[in-house]
Amino acid sequence: MKKLALPFMAVLFAVLAFAPSLLDGYNLSLLGRFLALALVTLGLVWCWGKGGVLSLGQGVFFGLGGYALAMHLKLVGLPAGEIPDFMMWNGMTTLPAWWEPFKNPFFAVAMVFVVPGIASFIMANLLFRRRITGVYVSLITQAVALAFATLLTSQQGVTGGFNGLTNFSTLFGFNYGTPEMQKVLYWITLGFVVLTFVVGVVLERTYFGKTLLAIRDGENRSRYLGYDPVPYKVFAFTLAGILAGVAGALFTLHVGVISPAMVGVVPSIEMVVWAAIGGRESLMGAIIGTVFINFAKDRISTALPDAWLYIMGVLFMLVVLFPPQSWKLPKIFRAAAKKPALKEVHGD
Repeated sequence: MKKLALPFMAVLFAVLAFAPSLLDGYNLSLLGRFLALALVTLGLVWCWGKGGVLSLGQGVFFGLGGYALAMHLKLVGLPAGEIPDFMMWNGMTTLPAWWEPFKNPFFAVAMVFVVPGIASFIMANLLFRRRITGVYVSLITQAVALAFATLLTSQQGVTGGFNGLTNFSTLFGFNYGTPEMQKVLYWITLGFVVLTFVVGVVLERTYFGKTLLAIRDGENRSRYLGYDPVPYKVFAFTLAGILAGVAGALFTLHVGVISPAMVGVVPSIEMVVWAAIGGRESLMGAIIGTVFINFAKDRISTALPDAWLYIMGVLFMLVVLFPPQSWKLPKIFRAAAKKPALKEVHGD
């Protein structure tokens, strides 16, 4: 990380801390949502940028975290013996046994971390211990995202189906829909982002961070030197999964709904585009890129409802055509500026 990056981020976080005093309720809600999404991108920095593993299925872990908390939010406040409304509409009369533990708020919050963590750990071991790399990892994770969204849609009686889980009111006894609680929720989200950023800055300077970069740049060479890449890649992938789960839970609180539309292939690809545009190796770029792109999406979608998908497609093509390492305009300008000098040296 460059020398000026840390002071810049310190100032930026200080400004963001005062955002509730500067923004109206709508824009503060948007900023809170986008900061929650930045946690997914920070995870992709470790998984893709520093670990070299391009996952197109982060929506799965995002959804697991979101649904884990949403299940509790649907149960809280229900009289004894009653079940959520969507279950009654689907002909169910009793609460499924695996829903019961989610009545406890502390269990639900723990599952926000545990469920995506276990899922990503298992998936990473299955992939990396079989030495599956490159585009095959991307295809498999994308297929898992599609299967997960299809499963949620098909199991309407226990997941809410296409509509997902919604109509939440309280958390830990507080009505989080009030302006005061919205501010608290925003600061909690910002706190997670700051903590993740600081831990990331420390982690990238450790032995683990440097070894992970070496494995990304030459996995076979690292094996020959005696390093086993699997634990490093599994840790990076699991870390990204946990961060995506936390992002899903916070985003669900901000928006008030979690549904299959937020966990499928398209959202997963969007997450990769945020990381690519912000700079897949940059913790600072991950936060700024995510917030910038999503604010642009909100404004463009409001003015031109059908235009954003085309813009998103163009952005994805640009990211594919131009590798993220070269996605830095200053480098392009510097390279162009050097060409005349070379001609002079050779006397052309």
